[in-house]
Amino acid sequence: MSKSKRERSDASRSAESSIPLKKARITGKPSSSGQKLVTINNTSKSKGRSLATRTKSVAAKPRPSSNTKKAPRKHEHETEVDSDPIIESDTQSESGADDGVSWPSDPEEESGVALIHEDKTLDERSDLESEGGGVELKSDHVQANGQETSTNGPSTSRESHQKQRVLAQERKAAKPNAEVFARAKKIWERLRLQSHVPLPERKKLVAELFEIITGRIKDFVLKHDASRVIQTALKYGNLEQRKMIARELKGTYCELAQSKFAKHAIGKILVHGDDEIRDIVIPEFYGSVRRLIKHPEAAWILDDVYRGAATPQQKAILLREWYGAEFAIFKPSPTEKPSSDLADIFKTSPEKQTTILRYLFELINQLIQKKTTGFTMLHDAMLQYYINVRGTDTATEFLEIVKGDEEGDLLKNLAFTKSGARLVSLFFAYSSAKDRKQLLKAYKGVIPAMAFDAHAHKVLLVALDVVDDTRLTGKSIYGELLPLPSDSDEAVAAAHVSIVETALHLYGRSSLLYPFVNKLQSILPKETEKLVVECQQIRKQTSKKDPELRCKELAKVIARQLLAAMATQIPTLLAESFGCQFILEVLLGCTSDVVDANSRDPVLTTLINAIQDSKTKDTLATAHVGRMLKSLVQSGHFDPATKTIHLCNPPLGFADLLFEAIGPELVDWATGSNSFVVVGMAESQDLSPQNRQALSGMLKNEKKKIKAAAGGIEGAKANKGAEILLGKIEKGEI
Repeated sequence: MSKSKRERSDASRSAESSIPLKKARITGKPSSSGQKLVTINNTSKSKGRSLATRTKSVAAKPRPSSNTKKAPRKHEHETEVDSDPIIESDTQSESGADDGVSWPSDPEEESGVALIHEDKTLDERSDLESEGGGVELKSDHVQANGQETSTNGPSTSRESHQKQRVLAQERKAAKPNAEVFARAKKIWERLRLQSHVPLPERKKLVAELFEIITGRIKDFVLKHDASRVIQTALKYGNLEQRKMIARELKGTYCELAQSKFAKHAIGKILVHGDDEIRDIVIPEFYGSVRRLIKHPEAAWILDDVYRGAATPQQKAILLREWYGAEFAIFKPSPTEKPSSDLADIFKTSPEKQTTILRYLFELINQLIQKKTTGFTMLHDAMLQYYINVRGTDTATEFLEIVKGDEEGDLLKNLAFTKSGARLVSLFFAYSSAKDRKQLLKAYKGVIPAMAFDAHAHKVLLVALDVVDDTRLTGKSIYGELLPLPSDSDEAVAAAHVSIVETALHLYGRSSLLYPFVNKLQSILPKETEKLVVECQQIRKQTSKKDPELRCKELAKVIARQLLAAMATQIPTLLAESFGCQFILEVLLGCTSDVVDANSRDPVLTTLINAIQDSKTKDTLATAHVGRMLKSLVQSGHFDPATKTIHLCNPPLGFADLLFEAIGPELVDWATGSNSFVVVGMAESQDLSPQNRQALSGMLKNEKKKIKAAAGGIEGAKANKGAEILLGKIEKGEI
């Protein structure tokens, strides 16, 4: 290859890898060869290191025009370099000293200076090149992206990575407390293996760890890995050691809450701490609630503190800051018991009502617009706002804002907190039919999860109780809670198991039993019953359908599915008190208005077979089975007010079935744990005359046994059911 061709090839490669300059001053003098020498002074600076200045002499080449095609590379084995051919080493302290680049000597290197920063982007380099900053370097060695390349051959990727690791270790070692952090992390790595560290060794490691971190807690807690060291120390340390950490961080908790890593340590402090630690941490958030609740990191830990750690008094102080700046500035006295109830505040300061409501609405709306709607504190504030404006146009506007959340996340989040569930229930109670339909639509896909939740199940009950369109509620709620199985036997069996699991759940069963029960207190906790009753009072002004008709229409939707599941799962249901109540309420609630009378027969037959099965002998002796059987033989519930039985229509006919099933063992039942079942049978209006006469004869013939069971013979344990039967025999009522 001729000299001119080599120069053109070198110029082509140099154009592809020209130096990016931010501020490049190019000076030079004609060389002896007629070329113009360009002097570039390059300065690079890295963290913790002095500036390294390098002065290089290069030969300038004319830039190729845009129309000129680049010469193709003919040497496939030559080292490829990227568009950033020279990157200064951050470990270089002297110009030209072992920097990995060989430069030609230049006696006039002092003639020009330019600062080149190694972290420039390709766009910046391109801009500089377009301004005439492109030059060619005549160099035997170039460095691409921090990796050395040589004419002797390219360095391997492994060597490059090794150098990068060495540099990273050097940088870490140069940081303050690097050795301390390294020692603490080694101990943490050992402590985190819970099942592999013997207790004596763990105590020794914890003691050593606290020797290291004492006095440096804040330095540790603000760093990623080091923050985990503090969390482990809180987990395995004793109470005094935890208090030491809490005291050392005192005065910094608002700052720590805003840290991506330190916020987790606050949670650990409160989880593993006592009341003293709690009273150190939580008061530091006073006065900063409005700012922190809008912070992307601090908001979550603040809400966790409010929900899970704060006392009722501390929660009230934190929530009051939502009502205005004065509540953040003026703190209540230690002896005062502040209230977060707006109604109480308005009673003492009615002139502040407009100002407080406006301030509260602005903060609520800000969080809703930011889509940060999962905070319990937000739900408490929204409830306070709504119950003080309900029944007004302001309440209607507020509901429109809530419905304006297109994703429906706000309504979903509200349903799973105590205050949020009450708020959504009030929305259902006060809303129009159109709004109720929109509210139900927001919960599509989460109905099963709501049914099993301690708070969300209240929303489902209120929706079933106030929505007049039973087709809508049947499809929206029961359509997800009780999906229709396919034709395969496996799918049907799985559906029946799912129904029984729901029926045995403390909260899930309420949605299934609601259409069948007459008294809500029999299936609902007092708190839930109170909310449902509150909404029923509102329903009188907002709903038109008769409550009994609504229940019957809902019962029609699910009755056949429930009966089919019961017929295959009787033994499972009998083993649980909730299961026995489920059997009783569904059988008594499936009246002729709901299903055909014959639809209950498979369940009754299966129940009789289970009673006759010797495997269920112990189960039949339980109190909950006895109560269920007594109500079934009476074919209705006992009313304490009138002291009568409300018969279902049509009657079950279970008394005759049970009498025929246990005939030979009737006296054993009368003197055993199920004596009240026989009492119910004797009092039942559902027992046929023929069987009643047979029952009377059998009991009279065994009067002595019954008397012994009733405590009439010394030394015998009294049986209350047998005592009642004995009285009826003696009075001639049997």
